[in-house]
Amino acid sequence: MNRVLALVNMTGLIVGVSYGLHGPILPIFAKNVIGATYTELGLIGFANFIPYMFIPLFVGALLDRFSNARLLAVGAAVNAVSVYLLSVAHTVPEITAFRIMTGVAHAFFWPPCESIIANESRGRDRVRNISWFTMFFVIGFMTGPLLGAVFLEETDSAYRLLFQVAAFMLAAGIVTALLGSGGRAGMRRERFSIRSIAEMKKFPEVIVLLVFCTSSFGIILTIYPAFLNDRGMTAVDILLLYFVFGIARTVTLVFAGRLAARTGHTLIAATAAISAGLAISVVADSIMSFAAALILMGFGFSIFFPLTLEIILSRTKRAISGKMIGAYETVFGVGWAVGPTIGGPITMLGDTVPYAVFCIAGVGVTALAILSRKRLEPQGSHYV
Repeated sequence: MNRVLALVNMTGLIVGVSYGLHGPILPIFAKNVIGATYTELGLIGFANFIPYMFIPLFVGALLDRFSNARLLAVGAAVNAVSVYLLSVAHTVPEITAFRIMTGVAHAFFWPPCESIIANESRGRDRVRNISWFTMFFVIGFMTGPLLGAVFLEETDSAYRLLFQVAAFMLAAGIVTALLGSGGRAGMRRERFSIRSIAEMKKFPEVIVLLVFCTSSFGIILTIYPAFLNDRGMTAVDILLLYFVFGIARTVTLVFAGRLAARTGHTLIAATAAISAGLAISVVADSIMSFAAALILMGFGFSIFFPLTLEIILSRTKRAISGKMIGAYETVFGVGWAVGPTIGGPITMLGDTVPYAVFCIAGVGVTALAILSRKRLEPQGSHYV
């Protein structure tokens, strides 16, 4: 692994620890301390992800013009500020505004990292290198809840201190991002264009899978912790469950290279696993059953990312790679926004309804993946 990839992986690890430290706790803080309803939790999640429906297109154009590492540093800086501001929030509108900032910052994290890795990789090495980067992020996301569980007390001041610690960790990512500025960047000078979205229309099956997986992932990140809390799980229990979730994701990514050999079959298994995890969540009543659900979903949510990105990049010329990465991440944003927007309000019909609805949708998406298996295989790469 070269120096640039190592520093990108280190940045992913740092950001992952910070996200794992504060992410699962934020819905509990908002519900128990601020008094947010499930609908408001959905609104907070929507606010977090709505910038990701648009900003990646802009960032994708910048990737073809400026240093990817410096764009990554900008993302880390804005992210650190937005998380720190959570420690002084006292109302739902304040949290919502700060999560919009986080969403903007997130758009300056994943696309630059993906672009750096793509520029430093060749052919099938992309799957391995992107999987390793994702694994470092997930290891951090897995470690964060464990660190939080060690010293967390379920008090207002403890929650706020946790946000401050997470913010300072994100600030450390600015340093590793800038140290990685020696990678290739800014070699192209193409104009900003939304036509990259039209290019994504060439991958309808991938778009459907992405929207389902990211929308399901969105509710697991935004309202699921509060659901677990209402089902009798303490804040420490929830952090430990997300630690288990991280282990499942890490183990999956270790074998991503091998699983890529049969991409179509693996994506079918991923959507089926997510659906099964959602189904278990509907009937789960213990920490062990919730752990089983998160293990299944951990596999599905982790493996679909490197494999679907490889499908896109294997059919993309290097000259428009940045824009296509931006368009790909925009689809992510659509899914992430859809999940909380639907999942939050429909809890009025019952707190298990979101997971039942998305489980049923997952069965349909799995059927589509089975029918489209051959189209879900990467082609000989033009990204050279």
